[in-house]
Amino acid sequence: MRTLLNIIWLVLCGFWMAVGYLIAGVICCILIVTIPFGLASFRIARYAFWPFGRTVVDRRDAGAASCVGNVVWFVFAGWWLALGHVFTGIALCVTIVGIPLGIANFKLIPVSLVPLGKEIVEIA
Repeated sequence: MRTLLNIIWLVLCGFWMAVGYLIAGVICCILIVTIPFGLASFRIARYAFWPFGRTVVDRRDAGAASCVGNVVWFVFAGWWLALGHVFTGIALCVTIVGIPLGIANFKLIPVSLVPLGKEIVEIA
C-alpha cells in the first residue's frame, strides 16, 4: 500500500514539492554560509519525493545552533515551502482519493518550517 500511495503521490504532487526543496537547497549551497540549510533542504526533498513509510524524529544531539538556524530558515525559505504544502494539501483533500495525500502534505509542514535538528527515518 505504501508503494501505491508513493507512486500516486509522486505523480500528483511529490515531484513538484521535491523540486521546490531542491531549488531551495541549490540556492542555499551557492551561498557558502548557508550550506547546512542546503543539506537540510536536500534531505527534505528526498522525504517529499517518497514520504510514505518514513517519519520525522527529533535529533538528540541538536543544540542551540539548530534553533537559531531554524529561525533563519523560517524567515527566508520555510514559510513559502510550508505554504506550498498547505495549498497542495487542501487541493488534494477536495477529492476522496486525495485525502491520504493531503494529510501527508500536512505532515510535511512542520519539517518544512523547522528542518534543522530533525532526522528522517524509515518506519518498520
